[in-house]
Amino acid sequence: MAINRARLTDSYFVAPQIKVEDIKEIADAGFVKIICNRPDEEVPGNLHANVMKMAADSVGIQFDILPLTQFTMTHKNIAKQFEMVASGKGPVLAYCASGARCTIAWALYQAGKMEEDKIIRIAMKAGFNIEGMRGSLI
Repeated sequence: MAINRARLTDSYFVAPQIKVEDIKEIADAGFVKIICNRPDEEVPGNLHANVMKMAADSVGIQFDILPLTQFTMTHKNIAKQFEMVASGKGPVLAYCASGARCTIAWALYQAGKMEEDKIIRIAMKAGFNIEGMRGSLI
C-alpha cells in the first residue's frame, strides 16, 4: 500500500497519520526522516510517538517528535520544525491527522521568504486549501 503523501518541496512531504507498518515503506521510498506533529492525546496508544519512534529506529530512519496544535504553532516551534527538516540531509515526511498542520507550519515558515500567492498555490497543489491564511503569509 502506498503511503498517502503530498510534496511541498523536494525535501518536505506531508502525510496524514501513519502506522507502524508504514514506516519500512517510508524508509524504502527514500525518506531519511519522519517528523511526528501529532500530539499523543489525539491517537490511541499504538500510534503514540514513542511507539512510532521505536519502529523507525528498527529500520534505521530518523524520527523527530514535535506535537503541533493551534496553541503550540509558535514561531519557535515552526523554526524548530525546519531545523529538523534541514538536519535530515534528504527527503523528510512530516505527519499529523491529515497533513494540514504540517502544511500550515511549512506555509508559516515560508512567510516573508516566498511570495504569498506561491505559498498558497503550492499548498493547494498538494491538496491543502490555505487561502484563509492570506494576509498571514507576508
